[in-house]
This record gives sequence, structure tokens and C-alpha cells, in this order.
Amino acid sequence: MNRILEPSDAEKILSTALRNGGDFADIFIERKKGTGITCEADKIERVFSGLDVGAGIRVIYNGNTAYAYTNDITFDGLMKVAEEVSKAAKVSSGSVTLNLKQKDPPYSFEIKEVPDMVSVDKKVDIVSKANKAARCFDSRVKQVTVGYGDTVQEVTVANSEGTYINGKRVRTRLIVNVVASDGKHIQTGFESAGGFSGFELYKTVSPVELARKAAARAVLMLEAKPAPAGQMTVVMAGEAGGTMIHEACGHGLEADLVQKKLSVYAGKIGEKVAADIVTVIDDATIPNLYGSFPFDDEGTEGQKTVLIENGVLRSYMYDWLTASREKRKSTGNGRRESYQYKPIPRMTNTYIAPGSYDPEEIIKKTNKGLYVKKMGGGQVNTTTGDFAFEVSEGYLIENGRITAPVRGATLTGNGPQVLQTIDMVGNDLGWAIGTCGKDGQGVPVSDAQPTIRIPKLIVGGILE
Repeated sequence: MNRILEPSDAEKILSTALRNGGDFADIFIERKKGTGITCEADKIERVFSGLDVGAGIRVIYNGNTAYAYTNDITFDGLMKVAEEVSKAAKVSSGSVTLNLKQKDPPYSFEIKEVPDMVSVDKKVDIVSKANKAARCFDSRVKQVTVGYGDTVQEVTVANSEGTYINGKRVRTRLIVNVVASDGKHIQTGFESAGGFSGFELYKTVSPVELARKAAARAVLMLEAKPAPAGQMTVVMAGEAGGTMIHEACGHGLEADLVQKKLSVYAGKIGEKVAADIVTVIDDATIPNLYGSFPFDDEGTEGQKTVLIENGVLRSYMYDWLTASREKRKSTGNGRRESYQYKPIPRMTNTYIAPGSYDPEEIIKKTNKGLYVKKMGGGQVNTTTGDFAFEVSEGYLIENGRITAPVRGATLTGNGPQVLQTIDMVGNDLGWAIGTCGKDGQGVPVSDAQPTIRIPKLIVGGILE
């Protein structure tokens, strides 16, 4: 990969940014190509591709941040931004000498077919096949939306601690949303696939099968009876994805929220916060997952961080700024949507580690309850841990067997309390992808969980 900025020029720019003082300065430069294709109303509605190039320069001084960005990534353009950012510090005056050493990414992920080398026609064909498969599944399918996306992002990061690193990030994804109606009820089905991967993703992921799965869920929920309401045992399948752990736990372990006292986990390092059988991990190093990367947006190596170990809180997720406040090192969770944003602590691939139970055994040992096969959307209050989630595909459990499908179920509870009460953890693990929003920024993430059993959880149903 060609360098976007030479190390010697980066030294001069960072020195300029720090000439009025400051504790830390960095440059983030990206050149990002992307393609997006959307199919709605049985036709390709939008095909777009583009190139976005820009850089952000940051100075941190006395815990405060000055940040500015530009589309002019020439040396002169970056020097102008550095001069402007330096004015914010006004701590001292004088020269700063830096010695940047180029560092290779600590690891890499194999990309076999870089998306920007694949024709648009091939990408449109993927979308068209998924759209046709969903529409042909059942006459009750009324609407289908298929979205294809890929990005090829070249990144260079340099900072005043001597880091200079560059690399390429390639991501590809496909989403299918289906609406079905029988004239009385309307139900939806959603499926997605993606990864730190090129177009070879579609050699392992079938767009047709993905679409059929989404359509099947929408149609099945039309035939399902209303979900019961009340407190009951809930078994969450591995394939339900890690929405619960991402929302009800993960955000509360991001260090900026912890330090602002906006997390229920603040001040609890070393304390018991979950059942002994629960271990929660954030890991950016897993090959080709959607939230993976060799280094974060501050140049810190992507890492595997054990957040909760056998029920005990071990760590939060840190970027440079939050780590410096506690005189520790970043965990490699400094992420940003683009050069237009400063980095903040964000999850990567977050999951509950697999346990020892066979998933079928968990169901057999549950006399009565709700089986959640797929989660929908939801919301959480990180300060209290309270959450509410929709269930997009659920079933009754009766006498240790999965029986009738139910619709309209919601799960309401408290994240920390749920983690404390989980009494069975399966030996499987199911991943889901998403774009995680926080502070107006979206970043690609993955989340997962094994099959887990929660003995008591409030389930909301519907009346008809």
C-alpha cells in the first residue's frame, strides 16, 4: 500500500500541533472507497460508489481535546490544520522534537477478492438474486429491501508517542428485510451477513439462503400466536446473536461512560458482577469478523480484552484519552466513524464465552418458558442497566420441548441482574453483525453469545 503521508512530514505536522504544548497529538488519515446498492419495490433503486479522502488532527491538553479535520491531505493542508489545533492548547511555547518509527500492523486478514476490483454488475446480481428469492418464497411477502455495501479503507495513523502505522481495511455486507402480511397482521424478517472480508464472502454466504431465511421468519410470525406475558424462564439461542450482551452490558463497559459515572459498572473492577459461568470478552483479533481490525483508529494494536472473567469484572474498554486518565494503556478500542470524528471507546467483537452445556440439554432441562431464536431491536439505560428488547422470532418451551411459535414478545429487565442469574451457558456461539451507534458515530461491530438460560425474566406479550 502506498503511503498517504511520509513519516518525516508527519513529524513536522505533529510538532506544529504541539508547539503551544499538550500531552498528546495524533493524525488520522483515510482514503475510503465504497459501493452501496439498494433494491426496493422489486427494482434497483440506488447504486452509488465514491471516494472520500480526509484527515483529522487532534491535540489533547489537560484532559481536553482540540480536533479539526480537512479534505486537503497535502503537507501544506495538514500543516494549516495543525496550526489551528495548536492554538487551542496555549499551554506553553517552544519546539517539539519527534522521532516516528514506522510499525507494521501486528497481524493481517486474508482478502481474496478486493471489492473495488469486482464489477458493479456482479454486485447488482447478488442483490437481485436475494430480492427474487425473498419475493418468491410466499405470496404473503409484500415488501423486500436488500442492501449491499462494501468499503476499502486505507488508513494512516501517526502520533506523538512515536507511532506511525498504515494499513487497509476491507469490509463487505448484505442485509435483507422482508415484510409479510396476511391482510390482518404485518410481520417482518431480517437477516444480515458481513465481515472484514472481500467479495469472497459470497462463497460462504448464500444471498438466496439469507433472503429465504428472512422471508421464512416474516411468514412464520404471521402464523404464530400472541406471546404470553409475565415472568418466565427464557432460553436465548446462540443464533439469536449478542444483542443482549452488546446493549445491556457492552456499552456500560466502555471507559468514557464509566468515567462520566454513566455506567452501572463504574467503580466495580474486581467485584462480582455476573454468575460464575459468565465470561465476557471483546476481541478485535478474530479473523475476518465485521468488528475486527489489526489496529484501532489511534494506531493501537487490536486486542483481546477479557472484560468479565468467571463473573468478576476485570477491565473496561479504553481509548488513549480514557486510559491516560487512569495511567494505563489503551485496550485498542479507540474508534471513529471517519476522519470527521475524534475517536472514542467502542466495542469491536463482543461476546459471552461458550460454556459446557449442550444447547439441547438446556432446552430439555427447561420445563416451561420462552425460547428466543432471534432478537430484534431494543434500548438500554447504561446508567441503570435497564433494558427492553423485541423478540423477532420466539417459541414456547413446554415440557422440555420447543413447541408453538409466538409473536409480539418483548424482554424487559436489568443487564447486571440478568448476568447474575444466568444458570446455564451452552457450548455453541452464534455471531451477528451491526453498525453500532454512539455519540452520533456508527462503526461496524459483531456480537455473539452461546445458548443461555435466564431463570426469571419479564416477558411482555400482546392482546388480541
